[in-house]
Amino acid sequence: MVSLSTFEPNNRMKKIYTVPLALYAIAFTACNNKPADNKSVVDSSKIAVVQKALPGTPIRYDSSKRYIFLTWDDSPQPPGTTNCKNVFKTEGVKATFFSVGFNQVGPFKKRLIDSIRNSYPQFLLANHSFSHGFNDKYSKFYAMPDSAYNDFMKNEKELQVPVKIIRLPGNNTWASNGNIHGQKAENPLVKRLDSAGYKIVGWDIEWGQNGKLKEPRESATEMVARINQKFEDGMTNEQNMIVILSHDRLFEKKQFADSLTRFISLLKQDPRNVFETIDHYPSIQNKK
Repeated sequence: MVSLSTFEPNNRMKKIYTVPLALYAIAFTACNNKPADNKSVVDSSKIAVVQKALPGTPIRYDSSKRYIFLTWDDSPQPPGTTNCKNVFKTEGVKATFFSVGFNQVGPFKKRLIDSIRNSYPQFLLANHSFSHGFNDKYSKFYAMPDSAYNDFMKNEKELQVPVKIIRLPGNNTWASNGNIHGQKAENPLVKRLDSAGYKIVGWDIEWGQNGKLKEPRESATEMVARINQKFEDGMTNEQNMIVILSHDRLFEKKQFADSLTRFISLLKQDPRNVFETIDHYPSIQNKK
């Protein structure tokens, strides 16, 4: 076994992955003999094999850092989802998209979900139910745990969600390995998902919607101030970790996409801040 060191897109944290030595070979060794047309011959058995990091690949935490988990809900919702992806990609930060199956209508939205799924380790696709809680009828959804469970399983299959990570629609509950707390801690659905090995993720702070308008409630500066205060007060679910919830649709207009860019830029000014996908959250990564 060997260790492979890589760096985050924001170049702030070193990761160590352990991978089988057999995956690596001598790259592109030229043969001593050349054919008559003088073209090089490459021995295919000596071409380097590069292993792509899989969702859930463990990372090592740095106690001097503050880990930021951007978790955006309800994709695919273009142009909001597309704008958010472009901002995150341009700024070189990681993010998680909790996606909803019945929003995936038509080939463009399917390609959008495919692009998120295929962009790991920068982006992670996670499960936010197929129907978004029976189309926002949350009381009915949680009162029918068997149907709700099947709704999550349908979403996992339809969207090919690569991880057993769930966010409950309209509900801030956490569950992992029997440790359950939050609004629906006693709900049979939560207990069944937890028993089946699913991790349920809530949030520490929300960049919410401005009433009925599809725009963020706070400015970028206000949100960064709230996040810093949360860290300083130790008011997060895990020490030195903060899970931020927002929704793709809030950033449809250019002025709000620009606000998202400013938000990321302000956070990046603090060298302690590291952006990660939610599969590296402690209660998810540290499996029993």
